[in-house]
Amino acid sequence: MNNYTTSNEYKGPRLFGAPVGDFGIFQTALFIFAATLSAFFLATFIGIAGLLTYTSIGHHTADFSMAYMRVGLPIGILMFLSSTIYLGGIYIRRITRR
Repeated sequence: MNNYTTSNEYKGPRLFGAPVGDFGIFQTALFIFAATLSAFFLATFIGIAGLLTYTSIGHHTADFSMAYMRVGLPIGILMFLSSTIYLGGIYIRRITRR
């Protein structure tokens, strides 16, 4: 019988279902980067799709760079700040308890 823990036995903090309580500094930084990048790209995609819908129903031609500046960038910055506060707080709490 092996001694590996499964995700069902883990009782620590989670982010999107992933156990994040045992992350080191590199894993924390990598998770922050991945969450920020995915939020930026998803928000930009939704912004471009919204502008495409807006222009296809008969309104004037929109500048698609607005999707990056007005939708993707603010969501990316917000996700960076929130994930840094959350994951950084978990990491600092874990380090100070040792």
